[in-house]
Amino acid sequence: MINDSSRSRRWLTHAAAVCALLSAPVLVHAQAWPAKPIRWVVTYPPGGTVDAVARVIAPKLSLRLGQPVVIDNRAGAGGAIGGDLVAKSAPDGYTVMLDASNHAQNPALRTKMPFDTMRDLAPVSLLVKVPNVLVVNPGAPIAGVKELIALAKAKPGEVNYASSGNGSAQHLAAELFSSMAGVRMTHVAYKGGGPALTDVMAGQVPVFFASVASGLPYIQSGKLRALAVTGKSRTPVLPQLPTVAESGLPGYEVYEWNGVFVPSGTPAPIVDRLSRELAAVLKDPDVHARLEAIGAEVIGSTPAELDAFRKAEMAKWSKVAKENRIQLD
Repeated sequence: MINDSSRSRRWLTHAAAVCALLSAPVLVHAQAWPAKPIRWVVTYPPGGTVDAVARVIAPKLSLRLGQPVVIDNRAGAGGAIGGDLVAKSAPDGYTVMLDASNHAQNPALRTKMPFDTMRDLAPVSLLVKVPNVLVVNPGAPIAGVKELIALAKAKPGEVNYASSGNGSAQHLAAELFSSMAGVRMTHVAYKGGGPALTDVMAGQVPVFFASVASGLPYIQSGKLRALAVTGKSRTPVLPQLPTVAESGLPGYEVYEWNGVFVPSGTPAPIVDRLSRELAAVLKDPDVHARLEAIGAEVIGSTPAELDAFRKAEMAKWSKVAKENRIQLD
């Protein structure tokens, strides 16, 4: 005769077995990842800093994961085209995105985003932060940050600055500079950083917040005069150059940064492993040296750290966009 206690034990054992069977496919799937090539969507075109970072990291990441990491450049709309593709991809760990500063700037600038940045994209790792370098034409009467501020105050709206486009990282860096310094400069937008650099060197526009990677050769050749870097601390590639903050504008800090994201809903074990593997790749001496050579500060964060960082960046650039009435659509 089977008593009620025995029936209860048998029922609990059966229920536990059923639950284990139902959960097994999910666990096996997460543990087996990756079982095929990974598509790494880079939201900027080949040849730029974002693409360079991806191409330094991808081969080493592929070795650690045991699967090819295939770079897919999907440029346009300040990263929004690639972001939309990834946001609407299957959350299975096989579509990963490398995005840049516009990840946090687009929500402040664009009223018609095709996806919700915070809702649709989950953070994985902040890879690098790259400061800009404030440069001027060597013939301009500007020897440093204090002189630029003084000139802009003496001639409101008469000092022009170049950018790689309306709403670009360089545009916002200059607007933040102007707001904090209490000056008004005139924005001259170009279709890319290359044309902007060319006109600054030719003397058509005196001021530009260039990326360290693109500006460095021209600074070293004397075609550009570097005033300061925009990061919190000095950069190893230009160690003698002060920061904007220590040159007369305390608290100013701007980076162009690169972070890895996946579609929201990607299983946590996959996100965590990808974050760990990226951190390990960034500690590789060869990878570290190559990234530092383009002026990058190598990070390799946790998903939570990247999430906190992007929220802070969004708040900062939303304030700049609102105060300066910058909007792209």
